[in-house]
Formats: sequence, structure tokens, C-alpha cells
Amino acid sequence: MRRLRKYALPVGAFLVVAVTAALDFFDPATSGIFPPCPLQYLTGWYCPGCGSLRALHQLLHGNLLAAWELNPLTIVLLPFLAYGVASYVVFKVRGQYLPRLFLPALWIRALCGLIILFGIARNIPVYPFELLAPGGALHP
Repeated sequence: MRRLRKYALPVGAFLVVAVTAALDFFDPATSGIFPPCPLQYLTGWYCPGCGSLRALHQLLHGNLLAAWELNPLTIVLLPFLAYGVASYVVFKVRGQYLPRLFLPALWIRALCGLIILFGIARNIPVYPFELLAPGGALHP
């Protein structure tokens, strides 16, 4: 198990670069190389992450508004995810984490509740909730 951990950082870095390059070169909305959301495919409902790949593609091309309209939750949470990944990488390289933020359990539960509520709200076919669907604000 220890030998596998030794390769976690290089393999993880390779995967991040590969997925970022794929998102930059191939549009998830039209290319067909990215898998569909299983929940949306099976039920027709949008999960809280639906539209995230298309949002990241738009973000890589500098289209912040289009990315926001595809999945605002992804755009809001992306800096926190990036900080966590950067902190882990710095720990693996230097042995010391970036300044760590400790959140009370209530905040973590509230974030989980927010993600669940976002997933429910984006499936309500009534204005203004329909604007939360991926691309819903693009096609009023």
C-alpha cells in the first residue's frame, strides 16, 4: 500500500493535466467522449453536478458567464476545491500543508444541505428555479 501512495501525486497530476487538456480541446456538449450524467441519463433529473464539465470547459475558454449559467455551484465551490488540492500537493512536495481552515461540523452539514437543495431546486420546472438547470438561463 505504501508503494501505491508513492505514485499517487504523479498519477493524480497526470490525470488533472489530461482531463484539463481534454476539456480544453473537446467540448463536452458536442464531442461525445465524456460520459453522460448517470442520474440524468436514467431519470431525466439533473444532479447538483450536471453541467459541471461544460462549465469547466467554458471557464477554460474565459467564458465566466456561460460557465455560471451551466452550473453556478461548481463555479462557487471550485476555488475551495483548488485550494484543497494545492494544499495536498504542497504537503506531498514540502511536507507542510498550506494554512488549513477548520470548519465547524454545522458548516459542513449546511454545505451538504445546500448541495442537496440545489439538486432539488434545479429540477423544479417553475420560474425562477428553471434557471438553475444547466443552460436554463441561456434559453429563457
